Amino acid sequence: MRASNTSSTSAIIYEFDLDGLAQRQNLDILRKAFTDPEALRPGQTAESITRQAAEQFGQLSDRLRQRGIPAERAAHFLMKIIFCMFAEDIRLLPDKLFSKLLTSGKKDPARLTALLEGLFAAMSTGGDFGVEPIPYFNGGLFDDSDVIEFRTDEVESVIRLNDFDWSDVEPSIFGTLFERTLDPDKRSQIGAHYTSREDILTLLEPVVMAPIRRRWDEVKAECDKIWSKRQSGKVTKGTRTKRQKRIDKSLRDFVEELAHYRVLDPACGSGNFLYVAINLLLDLEKEVIAYAATREISLLPHVRPTQLLGIEINPYAQQLAQVVIWIGYLQWKHHNGFQAPRDPVLEPIESIRRMDAILDLSDPENPKEPEWPEADFIVGNPPFLGGKLLRSNLGDGYVDAMFKVWGERTRLEADLCCYWFEKAASQIGTGNCWRAGLLATQGIRGGANRETLNRVKRRGDIFFAESDREWVLDGANVHVSMVGFDSGEDRSRMLDGKCVSNITTSLTATSDIQTAKRLLSNRSLAFMGVTKQGPFDVSERQVEGWLSSGNPSGRPNSDVLRIYLNGMDITKRPRNSFLIDFPHGISQEEASRYELPFEYLKSTVQPFRAARTRNWFRESWWELYAPRPAMRLALRNSERYLVTPRVAKHRLFVWLDTVVLPDCQLFAFARSDDYFFGLVHSRIHEVWARSQGTQVRERESGFRYTPTSCFETFPFPEATDAQPDAISEAAKELDRLRSNWLNPPEWTRTEVLEFPGSVDGPWKRYVDPATVDERGIGTVRYPRLAPRNEECAKQLKKRTLTNLYNQRPTWLALVHRRLDEAVFEAYGWPPDLSDDDLLARLLERNLATDTQTAGTAGNRSR
Repeated sequence: MRASNTSSTSAIIYEFDLDGLAQRQNLDILRKAFTDPEALRPGQTAESITRQAAEQFGQLSDRLRQRGIPAERAAHFLMKIIFCMFAEDIRLLPDKLFSKLLTSGKKDPARLTALLEGLFAAMSTGGDFGVEPIPYFNGGLFDDSDVIEFRTDEVESVIRLNDFDWSDVEPSIFGTLFERTLDPDKRSQIGAHYTSREDILTLLEPVVMAPIRRRWDEVKAECDKIWSKRQSGKVTKGTRTKRQKRIDKSLRDFVEELAHYRVLDPACGSGNFLYVAINLLLDLEKEVIAYAATREISLLPHVRPTQLLGIEINPYAQQLAQVVIWIGYLQWKHHNGFQAPRDPVLEPIESIRRMDAILDLSDPENPKEPEWPEADFIVGNPPFLGGKLLRSNLGDGYVDAMFKVWGERTRLEADLCCYWFEKAASQIGTGNCWRAGLLATQGIRGGANRETLNRVKRRGDIFFAESDREWVLDGANVHVSMVGFDSGEDRSRMLDGKCVSNITTSLTATSDIQTAKRLLSNRSLAFMGVTKQGPFDVSERQVEGWLSSGNPSGRPNSDVLRIYLNGMDITKRPRNSFLIDFPHGISQEEASRYELPFEYLKSTVQPFRAARTRNWFRESWWELYAPRPAMRLALRNSERYLVTPRVAKHRLFVWLDTVVLPDCQLFAFARSDDYFFGLVHSRIHEVWARSQGTQVRERESGFRYTPTSCFETFPFPEATDAQPDAISEAAKELDRLRSNWLNPPEWTRTEVLEFPGSVDGPWKRYVDPATVDERGIGTVRYPRLAPRNEECAKQLKKRTLTNLYNQRPTWLALVHRRLDEAVFEAYGWPPDLSDDDLLARLLERNLATDTQTAGTAGNRSR
């Protein structure tokens, strides 16, 4: 069969034999060849239809919103409109009835409104619409006959929408369409992104279908064995009959089994996972029915949408999920040649519950863990929300209740999705579920989140994982992890599409480095920078006047002003920002004597803090929220220290002057020797840190470095006397070349900032001794680099560490290779070790280290 476009410039050939006729796609092609040949023209794929329809639908919903139509009313009405288009195209409504209705009301919107009201009323109860009989639809969608009167241009848009073959539109787009209708901020996402069937299959096939298919293979093999014996010419008629009955019973029992598998999505949204699940069960049931026919047995389909269970807190999404599931179910029936249900066509899916999946607040004074329904499989995409964002997004009351209910089962810093993982694992542990498969932020593999997977492994095991997969979240392309787990019954392991012997909680197949111990020798060396919680940072221009201004107390403002850098200042260019940094524990009276900085905080930080609901947050508003006194103490006798960004694409380590105060997006190391710099900037440490850290999204976006897991577990080498010198020299060369590239001498000049400073203040080492008076105050002379001119300033903007490591010029690669070779030599390992072999050796060294004995942590100052 050949289908071509009108210009005959391209063609598609559809070819299949009688054996392939039962396949859904081939049966559908044959039907369209006789009833709707235009649908077979090139380009009319389900995906292209879906995207075009979504774009036009978005424009229509925009118009209704601009008219001030309430979002939920518009969404419910448009849901009915699209369902009518779908029902017409799968022959549930009389031939072209909805199309004729639109055409007849094209120039008279008021008449169209009356016609739609009549049609909706007939679909609600069943009956006649004019001379046409209308099936009884029910299902809650047509409980009301509310109609929004279209304007003439809107009617034309609906007619254009109706021209699409809605029987081919992916049901997953329905949820996306109406979610965007309810949220104007998501309008631009319509048609651009939606969760595809293939994405959902990646999780459902191994979690739900793999064990069912294994069960079917067993049933079929047994039936084939019995059938072979039945066909033997040596058996009697009675024996043949008995064997036929055994086959008949086995197949009917399996179909019955299929009809009783329950699939729960505890964050079902618009029902996309559930609709794909019911399609998969239907596909297998059809295979069983076809097989039974070859064994002279006639079976009827039993799988129904009512096998699906869902939990959804949003009342609109709860209803929408039911519609999406039924559309997917009816679409499957239509495409596969099965009769759609009648009287009613739709049924309310009461197992889609409206409730909070992780917190029962029916008694606000006594919050408790909600009960999930029993199910064979738990699947879905729970919400992602980082631990630090819980309070700002969910509110203090909700979060406090959640922490109280879940206690130590989930770490306080864990992402919100971890609560779904913990609940699903509990359901498996109590026998209320067989297997679970959930999506997670990639952060599930590290930090506080990883403890959730540790609990999963302790009570069962992970049998399937996709460590890094592209996904669509709120219309944006992101990267997620997928995790399938059970009680440990499934002995197969599939990681990133490959069979492996084990899947660790970091979603790797290597040695389980999560068993690594925190080493005593590495503690009290790495510190998170300060946390502000308010606008404590000020520009250099603003600070210039403050530095030169005196105070009634006689103390200089430089006592409470520090250069301030965050993660972006390291990966890009420094902003030349300062921070108002009052000593921890200073009284308001003492702080007020630094007049200009204090009054600035009074006008900015005090109202910022006052708006916060928690009392402890509003006290001592002139102080940083977390000043990190332990870090300051560790750095007090050094002239420089090392920092690395908390999150970065490239794992970078940079020297900072101790006059600089690091932000919480930097981790500071209380070390000033080049040997230590070389060790942590080596490939060995980066491979370890990446495996112990947390992937943010995809690898390109970088990973999160956590000192407790990335650094405190890292085993340093026992180097010989000569080896530290080689590492130090390579590290010095790396720093020198990199600094010259970032700030070429021909583009920069050294300028000296001068202002009053005290000999016991943060700028003490830059105070000129010859200028110190009896008060202990002298002139600070702080040298720093500046662009030679405006043209040089423009060029310097491009010189960032991120750009440098993206380009990775030959000189940089060579100096890193030299450093890596020196570090590998110190470990006594060949430099060509694979990452997996390297991790295995590092883990062995870590576990062999006595955590009660203080080691060196590379402590060889050079």
